[in-house]
Amino acid sequence: MTKALRELSALIPSQDVIIEVVDARLPASSSNPLLNQLRGQKPCIKVLSKSDLADPALTGAWLQHFRSQANVSAFASSTDERHITRQRIAELSRDAALTRGSKKDVRALIVGVPNVGKSTIINVLTQRSVATVSDKPAVTKEQQTVVLKDGTLLTDSPGVTWPKMEDELGALRLAFAGSIPDTAIDYLTVALSGAELLLERYSALLVTRYKLKQTPESPTALLTEIGRRRGGLRPGGVVDLHKAAEILVHEFRAGTLGRITLETPPG
Repeated sequence: MTKALRELSALIPSQDVIIEVVDARLPASSSNPLLNQLRGQKPCIKVLSKSDLADPALTGAWLQHFRSQANVSAFASSTDERHITRQRIAELSRDAALTRGSKKDVRALIVGVPNVGKSTIINVLTQRSVATVSDKPAVTKEQQTVVLKDGTLLTDSPGVTWPKMEDELGALRLAFAGSIPDTAIDYLTVALSGAELLLERYSALLVTRYKLKQTPESPTALLTEIGRRRGGLRPGGVVDLHKAAEILVHEFRAGTLGRITLETPPG
């Protein structure tokens, strides 16, 4: 990560605009705070990916929040409207370049923490499979540059996280969404954290999805009910909470639970 950040720091001054892809389900936690320091006053386009999995009302609130910041524009990207994503990024990038007085083809750097959908956005922009798409984080290993049909010079970079995650809840949300490798997380801890938030904000979706008679009183109670209903019973009727945790995590990531956003804008 230190090497990647050093490369970004050296590359940013030559760019007209920074395109930061964030996960619409956790726009704050998936936005790298170091990027704001590195880009300075450089224009930034926030692309809220996976918006078709996120709560529409909160997506709108996050867009308004980002647009209120200096030198930042934002829009929500949906996998069903790829032509709109191409159009909006082209328009916003061109506007940003003109603001800086650039008369040449736009130079744009696209960044994002692991597994936020950056590779999918790149393939949408190029209209071909340039970047490897995976549901596992840290697939992009090296910088690569492509020229878009409108002349934009787009540089991709490896998914960059910050060296130390001091926000424990933010790290748990990133793990819940799949931006931290599964080999580095404890499913039960991550699921209990996610379950607490889901019970607070989206209990009706949980009741419907798992066919519950009532809302569980605690995250552990929720996992217990999931285990009982999804083949997570051990001999003697003991519930396998780890298996239940894996079910909850994977179904959230896949959007099976419904359209959910884990964070609300500040203020």
